[in-house]
Amino acid sequence: MTTDAGEAITAGRTALGIELGSTRIKAVLVGPDHAPLAVGSYDWENQFVDRRWTYSLEAVWAGVQQSVAALAEDVRRRHGVELAGVGALGVSAMMHGYLAFDGDGELLTPFRTWRNTNTGRSAERLSAEFGVNIPHRWSVAHLYQAILDREDHVGRLDHLTTLAGYVHWQLTGEKVLGIGDASGMFPIDTSTDDRATAGWSAPMLARFDQLAAEAGAELTLADLLPGIASAGQPAGELTEAGAKLLDPTGRLRPGIPLCPPEGDAGTGMVATNSVAPRTGNVSAGTSIFAMVVLEHDLAGVHRELDLVTTPAGDPVAMVHCNNGASELDAWAGLFTEFARALGSEADPSAVFEVLFSAALDGASDGGGMVAYNYLSGEPITDFEEGRPLFVRSPDSRFDLGTFMRAHLFSSLATLRIGMDVLQRTEGVRLDRMFAHGGLFRTKGVAQRFLAAAIDTPVSVGDVAAEGGAWGIAVLAAFATRRSPGQGLADYLDTAVFTGATLQTAQPEPADVAGFDAFMQRYVAGLPVERAAVDHVGIGHRRAEPQTAGTETTSAAPTEEQPA
Repeated sequence: MTTDAGEAITAGRTALGIELGSTRIKAVLVGPDHAPLAVGSYDWENQFVDRRWTYSLEAVWAGVQQSVAALAEDVRRRHGVELAGVGALGVSAMMHGYLAFDGDGELLTPFRTWRNTNTGRSAERLSAEFGVNIPHRWSVAHLYQAILDREDHVGRLDHLTTLAGYVHWQLTGEKVLGIGDASGMFPIDTSTDDRATAGWSAPMLARFDQLAAEAGAELTLADLLPGIASAGQPAGELTEAGAKLLDPTGRLRPGIPLCPPEGDAGTGMVATNSVAPRTGNVSAGTSIFAMVVLEHDLAGVHRELDLVTTPAGDPVAMVHCNNGASELDAWAGLFTEFARALGSEADPSAVFEVLFSAALDGASDGGGMVAYNYLSGEPITDFEEGRPLFVRSPDSRFDLGTFMRAHLFSSLATLRIGMDVLQRTEGVRLDRMFAHGGLFRTKGVAQRFLAAAIDTPVSVGDVAAEGGAWGIAVLAAFATRRSPGQGLADYLDTAVFTGATLQTAQPEPADVAGFDAFMQRYVAGLPVERAAVDHVGIGHRRAEPQTAGTETTSAAPTEEQPA
């Protein structure tokens, strides 16, 4: 196996995927059969600076370089060869947000991530004008909010993109986005039968220019946005400068073809083989979101549902919740600290295993407890800021299992609100729902609770073991290996997922009833969370970019698979 893998690496019969998630930058090298051959990663965190969530571009490149270096070291250790080239390359990153550049390629304002919710006025106005839901985190919402706020940088704009688009641009010189990632910048016209030629909605582009002019900004949005490419289309080659950005040692050769850069939601669909209609997946890390591929257009406009696309351009309903497993991670860290104070050098992965497993024995409805995992704002419930909050009634069942069940339910609660709109109001049906991400690493716990939350069977398995980084590597392979005219769904079914094993959890009636009862308490308690936001302040500190070293494993449930 190692000899064959070494020959494949030396011959360039490989594909490399790099994904910049919310808490981890990860690189995965796959072989001719799409199985992972080597992995490298780098942990990082966003910073809350001047009341906005951001990452520095210096941290972007430090993380990319160190994850690629860790991958190259893993290749040497496992296969005894040097990584000098690959057959194809792809870049993915957390979707949405705002990266604005001037004509010299200089960043005009710090990267504004998907986590920011200061764009409420903009999102509300654009949604009304366009007749589609424009979420707070979309790039166009950030741009229009900057126009409304009369920010100086707007007059110097030359180019807007996402994080994946930025990295791809630096590697290839091409200002292009995969259609799935593009659909989180501005609405896509999906009315054409040929998804390969789909582009930005022309009527909405024209209306946006009018709105910008009314607010005092003269611009042509179409000139600021990147080009769009669908899965399988070429998107440039690694330049000499790009090769040095990835590998400052100079071993990595230029000329590698790149697939269109994609968002982590799109690579999550690929990593779970969820790109065909009536399939869906839930990704749970720092954020939590569901992607459901639609058979037909939705009947109405709902602020809980975003309309985006698969990497192949098919329409998708997305339920995106800003707050996922970070608060669970914080509680696990507290219990780990307590264990160490008692003299136990508890491994963090063991702490998560114990805490999550305990939840299986907790009261089915959370036992009178309610928790809000709002480290940041949560548009699903109309919060621009958040305060993590735990409340219990005086007679609540206060034991470890029930405590953990309440917090696990909390991490799924806003997703449930959005899925109710999709499943009950719109009547959307699912043949299969996959779950992936750090929240599901403890076998059978969060998977079981998600099945209860959405009253739908939920599958997990080895298909998404390496997450979105593997998904973008598969997209890179698809761009260079697919048969003429072959679609992405067929490629995944016939070339990638043959023989994949899954474990499926059916919703248990007691869990479903318990989650319903928890949700009644959760919704009723939202005014308490509102009071916490109104009356409990946030400390304002300027954080320095994290410079943690490379790693290849982590026990933290906030790992983005895909971020």
